[in-house]
Amino acid sequence: MVALEADAGRLDGDRAHLGRNIAILLSVLLLSVAILSLGHGASGVSAWTVLIDWMTGQTVDVTDRVVLFDIRLPRLATGILVGASLAVSGAIMQGLFRNPLADPGLLGVSAGAGLGAIAALVMGGLLPPAVAAAAGWHLVSLSAFFGGWIAMLTLYAISTRQGRTSIATMLLAGIALAAMVGAVSGLIVYRATDDQLRDLTFWGLGSLAGASWTKLAAAAPLMLVALAASPLIARGLDGLALGEAMAAHVGIRVQRVKAAAILTAAGATGAAVAISGGIGFVGIVVPHLLRLVAGPRHRWLLINSALLGATVLVGADMISRTIIAPAELPIGIITAMIGGPFFLWVLLSNRRTLDA
Repeated sequence: MVALEADAGRLDGDRAHLGRNIAILLSVLLLSVAILSLGHGASGVSAWTVLIDWMTGQTVDVTDRVVLFDIRLPRLATGILVGASLAVSGAIMQGLFRNPLADPGLLGVSAGAGLGAIAALVMGGLLPPAVAAAAGWHLVSLSAFFGGWIAMLTLYAISTRQGRTSIATMLLAGIALAAMVGAVSGLIVYRATDDQLRDLTFWGLGSLAGASWTKLAAAAPLMLVALAASPLIARGLDGLALGEAMAAHVGIRVQRVKAAAILTAAGATGAAVAISGGIGFVGIVVPHLLRLVAGPRHRWLLINSALLGATVLVGADMISRTIIAPAELPIGIITAMIGGPFFLWVLLSNRRTLDA
């Protein structure tokens, strides 16, 4: 027994050491990709020339300053936060549902946010002028955010009875809710004009083209709070992997962990989708790849998911705005084209491990 405990402790120590090494590597990789992202774009502005001139007090061209400080920097910051939020939400959902195929969409947040965005784009003209003027350019983002949260709260209410949340009920109800929301979205889309259909398609594929300091200031607090809170539920998610009964037996407050996990993932996903649109791949593949490499312990999995998710999204955004410059591809196309084949390769390479 003592020998088994010693082996388990040594294994945990090895995985913690591996988790730290991966975090250091991913931090360096994120910094490198961020530097490349600042220096590349359709305008051809040299980020380093602008920064050196600005730091040394020399005159900086107005256009260059706007491109760097008002376009590229907020876009970079948005990409980091959105990528980290989607990846961490995916890691939380996979731990909560004990399923490597789970993603934030199971909470209904993505479907609800999509319905909110579609309603704002197609029916925004029906709002009173005072309301439309007050919302301004944020109407789509606000509608997407509140649509996602309403869907999540509805799903939570359906799956919770007598103070206990059923994960199985939440999964099945999430599928049904997504289908109903999709039907309502389809009815609204049926009324859309050609221009509105183009906007809806672009939003559904995701983009950081509309990133600004104002939008980031509105969405960043919720994403930052969710990212900061996620490590606090790491031990609870580890316990849930043993089953709810065993987790409760070892002293984990199961219902509190489930509620915290759902609120954390929904908050991060809702804010991310509202500011960037629908971006797939990141939430499901990033945490799954890290599980294959470093194991299922959530202490480092959540941290590394944030780092890798941010790196993937910033890199994909850089490709999307430079590959056919000055035009821009939706970022969801890039993540699917690169991530899908890579994920399949990883799965095929680890087939024996997965089948064991």
